[in-house]
Amino acid sequence: MPGPVPKRSDQRRRRNASDGPAVVKAEAGKAPTIPRASGDWHPIAKRWYASLKDSGQSQFYESSDWLTAVYVAEAMSRNLSQGKFSAQLFQSVMSAMTDLLTTEGARRRARVELEREEIGEDAEELARVALMDSYRKAAGGG
Repeated sequence: MPGPVPKRSDQRRRRNASDGPAVVKAEAGKAPTIPRASGDWHPIAKRWYASLKDSGQSQFYESSDWLTAVYVAEAMSRNLSQGKFSAQLFQSVMSAMTDLLTTEGARRRARVELEREEIGEDAEELARVALMDSYRKAAGGG
């Protein structure tokens, strides 16, 4: 989807209902086996690949997505390890990372929103009180 990154659904104000794009559903393949990271990869590529396992969008990954991620990590590693940084390879890696929905903008364009567990109002209030107490102590207010 070209253009600016859409807002999250809870930030949008619409007067008309959006039908959105048509969704075609199909049965998923068997649960994918996540390939191991190569020990030869650059440390940044290893960390990026490891982060995918903990990221919310990976619940949608099929075996082919994981193998794409392996290929991206390999290309990223080669680009980071060579003496001369390739801007064209970097752009290709970033494009592939977008296809894997690894950025907030890419997820919004695909209309995928990940939500963290909200902490309760009591926990928020306790955190605010503790913060105010630390400010008061720092200012010498005891």
